[in-house]
Amino acid sequence: MARGSTRPTSRDVAQAAGVSQAAVSLVLGDKWRGRVSEMTAERVREAARELGYRPNLAARNLRLGRTRTVLLVVPALTTEFFAGVYTGAARVAAEHGFGVVLYPSPEGVGPARDPFASAQAALDGVIASSMAADALTAIRGDQLPLVMLDSDPSGSLGAATVNLDIADGVRQVAEHLLGLGHRRFLHLAADVPSWTFEVRAHELAARVGAVPGTTVRTARAPISIEGAVTAAEAALSVPGPRPTALVCDDDKLAAGAYKALRRLGLGVPDDVSVTGLDDLALATAIDPELTTVRLDAELFGERGMRALLAVLEGRAPEAGDIPVELVVRGSTAPPSGS
Repeated sequence: MARGSTRPTSRDVAQAAGVSQAAVSLVLGDKWRGRVSEMTAERVREAARELGYRPNLAARNLRLGRTRTVLLVVPALTTEFFAGVYTGAARVAAEHGFGVVLYPSPEGVGPARDPFASAQAALDGVIASSMAADALTAIRGDQLPLVMLDSDPSGSLGAATVNLDIADGVRQVAEHLLGLGHRRFLHLAADVPSWTFEVRAHELAARVGAVPGTTVRTARAPISIEGAVTAAEAALSVPGPRPTALVCDDDKLAAGAYKALRRLGLGVPDDVSVTGLDDLALATAIDPELTTVRLDAELFGERGMRALLAVLEGRAPEAGDIPVELVVRGSTAPPSGS
């Protein structure tokens, strides 16, 4: 093997065994019978063992164009956000001759069934949301070239991670509300065990906690309008000073919070300011229109697919989180009496 090389190649094996690279490919692909002698095959296997050679299956599959199919695994609690992720991924995939199969992970019904007789035989790679990690394990997607979306880079299953800058989005929300004079916060948090929601909770607590005289309470809700109504109504009915700002982990939760506030006879933003995160179509369908953080779902999908192509080709994916933007609308105002 060439000195300084990071990993042995099929050329190194061929040189060590005194055969052609084509012979190495036949032997290690188990297609040698009738083409090379058993003695030659054993010599190739021995050379591969001594060098510690492992075929780069991902790169080989890309060259061969085995199926040129990628699986995009998303949570079943899907909104137009994940439709945007799919659109972006599929656009980049099509430019490179790949197709994308969308696989929503069933919610609350146990492990997802394998969508193919053998996922590994049918796919070149997987792009998966961390919110759908259970399905990923069930379909053995973690054994394929894998890119994780909205996932902890330090503990990711994948060869690469692609993230939106959610922490900066929450920072923008916190600074906006603190700047308006809010000091009592209620965090309506998504009741989903996922890194992306842990980031939201941590960043909100850190930003608000850095300002003296502030409080943050947390209420958890499933990501549904009905679940948000129940959780917000209960949290807002607790005795004591009422929060003046309600920070929601996503726009659906914010829509539920609107309904809860109206049931309690409270106005948005006159009594309580409300913020969301996603900037779904819902954000401008409710009244007043919602102050929220705009996430570029299509760009997220595009970056995810480009990262997977890089992994398949043995390149380093593009680094850096995708910027997000606070969109201020009518649901936030200074607290009443300030």
